[in-house]
Amino acid sequence: MKTVDFEQLSSLKRINVVGTSGSGKTTFARELAELLNLPCCEMDQLFWKTDWRESSYEELFRKVREVTSQRRWVLDGNYTRTTPIKWEQVQLVIWLDLSFVRTVFRVSKRTIHRAFTQQELWPGTGNRESLAKAFLSRESVIWWAITTHRKNRQKYRAMMNSPEYSSIQFLRLRSPKNIAYLLEGLRQVAVQSHTPKLSAT
Repeated sequence: MKTVDFEQLSSLKRINVVGTSGSGKTTFARELAELLNLPCCEMDQLFWKTDWRESSYEELFRKVREVTSQRRWVLDGNYTRTTPIKWEQVQLVIWLDLSFVRTVFRVSKRTIHRAFTQQELWPGTGNRESLAKAFLSRESVIWWAITTHRKNRQKYRAMMNSPEYSSIQFLRLRSPKNIAYLLEGLRQVAVQSHTPKLSAT
């Protein structure tokens, strides 16, 4: 992980967190948004309507544009087709690039827990995980994580090095240790900014 200027990072107002399902995007994005005092939006919540009905591309594009037209946001999610919209004003893209084994383990553990607890994923949608969908369906988020991990790594590596996105800062976090390091650094900046300075007498 490259050296991070935490003070500079803490001044950014438009951030997209990306990575394969199971990489911890949502948890990380929420913690990041809280530390930076920014509103946080989950792209899955924009895409999925009640009873697992999908938004059309036009609907999704409109919803993403409504979020990213604001001056301040942390956006959690990939949805490659929305890249021209969500990266038009983005300042920083944080890529959670954890290992294949860790990612699949995490998404499997999370999905099984949600299936047993019947946790509603997004309030008011009625959308819940099921073991049948998790293990017996090609629409399984576990299967999605397995089949897209390598593709996402190739995609985001290419995007980071593309002249098209040279104006965007990219930060690639490849381990839980890197993630914890970043959050702790931002936490220290936040604490210092709220610590009263003693004046000389």
